[in-house]
Amino acid sequence: MSVLERGGNAFDAAVAGGFTLQIVEPHLNGPGGEVPILFWSENEGRMRALCGQGPAPALATPAYFRGLGVDLVPGIGLLPATVPGAFGAWLTLLRDYGTWELADVLRPAIDYARNGFPMVPRITQAILAVQALFRGEWTSSAAIWLPDGRVPAPDALMRTPAIAATYTRILDEAHAASPDRRGRIDAALDVWYRGFVADEIDHFYTHEAVRDTTGQRNRGLLRKSDLADWRARYDEPVTLQYGRYTVAKCGVWSQGPAHLQQLALLRHLGVDTLDPCSAPFVHRVAEAAKLAFADRAAWYGDPDFTDVPLTDLLSDDYAHARAAGIGPRASDALRPGSPGGRAPRLPDLDAAARTLAASDTRFGVGEPTFAALPPVAEWAAREIFVGDTCQIDVIDRDGNMVAATPSGGWLSSSPVVPGLGFPLTTRLQMTWLDEGVPGQLQPGKRPNTTLSPGLVLRDGQPYMAFGTPGGDQQDQWTVAFFLRHVMGMNLQEAIEAPSWHIDHFPGSFWPRALTLNRLTVEARMPEATLQALRDAGHDVRVGPDWSEGRISACTREPAAGDGLLLRAGANPRGMQGYAVGR
Repeated sequence: MSVLERGGNAFDAAVAGGFTLQIVEPHLNGPGGEVPILFWSENEGRMRALCGQGPAPALATPAYFRGLGVDLVPGIGLLPATVPGAFGAWLTLLRDYGTWELADVLRPAIDYARNGFPMVPRITQAILAVQALFRGEWTSSAAIWLPDGRVPAPDALMRTPAIAATYTRILDEAHAASPDRRGRIDAALDVWYRGFVADEIDHFYTHEAVRDTTGQRNRGLLRKSDLADWRARYDEPVTLQYGRYTVAKCGVWSQGPAHLQQLALLRHLGVDTLDPCSAPFVHRVAEAAKLAFADRAAWYGDPDFTDVPLTDLLSDDYAHARAAGIGPRASDALRPGSPGGRAPRLPDLDAAARTLAASDTRFGVGEPTFAALPPVAEWAAREIFVGDTCQIDVIDRDGNMVAATPSGGWLSSSPVVPGLGFPLTTRLQMTWLDEGVPGQLQPGKRPNTTLSPGLVLRDGQPYMAFGTPGGDQQDQWTVAFFLRHVMGMNLQEAIEAPSWHIDHFPGSFWPRALTLNRLTVEARMPEATLQALRDAGHDVRVGPDWSEGRISACTREPAAGDGLLLRAGANPRGMQGYAVGR
């Protein structure tokens, strides 16, 4: 907000916010992570997608991992690293659409890293859970996250001066390399991907062996050449029409099209006339999600490497045929479809069981790989939500819009790179080793990220930026939110309404376990709805009152005269979401 108030545009503000989140929410994202971005440029009058998801290293092959005796890419350590894409994506957006200097948008992040930020309780929990790993194995992480050898207390002031030093050195080298704003940003990109940052990553990943979920110590596969060859890249968003709304998502290198597939199915299921807290509404939305996520498992992959039948997957004929298979009973089978008459091919869904039987799970399972919290008395009174990702949505006075979902580089998932002060992404765990499946690991190929920002046009005009953390839940929570909003709820009402998610697919994060027909619903949902869902055959699990969703959203629409009316809403769950406007 301070960037907007000082004359910056939505792109400047999003970049400054993105870099700040890396510092103050290091359990949710970091400098070594990734970010997909969707945005509307008012000057250009169009939406664009910016891919900040880095690819697999050249050395990462199924044969290499099979040679280690594993069936899946591990969830923590050095092996699951991809090229860290967040820095490249943020700077590309700033260079091409922003107005501020890189030094100015980095200043808040540098100040927080150098001078300190308060530790939200979940950061302390994340460190507490893996402190034995830090002390005994990942000593570079212990040097950062165990100051004076102790786990920092909740609400304590934490400093990460090594990150401040890294960003300051990047700025110094960039300013020395170019006399103009664009040149300095390009020079900073060069410093990161081809300069000292890449050198530090290359040295650590080449020479250091660290313990991971295999139970062994392994060296990394990421090299300077992998970073040097990569650039953040613009794509056209994928869109679907839902009534008067055009919903836009990132391409099929993300799970974003699963959101659109659900909407395509729901156009044929009559949900717009139902009570959003009724069993028929929840049932139909949940069953549509089951079909869309089955297709994600069978068909989604980096389109540079995989012929994904996206047109067929999003076609109305395909959606109508799939919707016709949704009945009054909950499905307990994984049912990918046959778009364009093709036969689906699923990966080895038994790999998770074999992997868990042979793995060291003490330091993490799931998304991200947070270990279980040891029993500690002072945590009993705190309601703690597992974190994974961030969301930032911005609209400025001119109507530019940004939706971004930063993630990766979690403090507990890989060791800090000495000399830089931060760990790298472990997104490669979202690939498969199976030959010929769309999500197969291949050198230079992007893993299918769960990160999924969204934009919406209304009557052809830019309307909403939205998104949520939540991994496999992202394109479930936001579907229900979108439906509630277009059915008449305002943003805050649509965010706060009782929500749910399904587990009916192989998980995207190590160990990729397959769960079927599980429906987790907030306890605030009416008891009659819960019972009717059980009666329909759903395996209903009831979660805490405020546990499903992390959504934020903002909208723009014409106001009287020549102005814009801006609105925003933010998630109250976990007390870390904020809506701010002037």
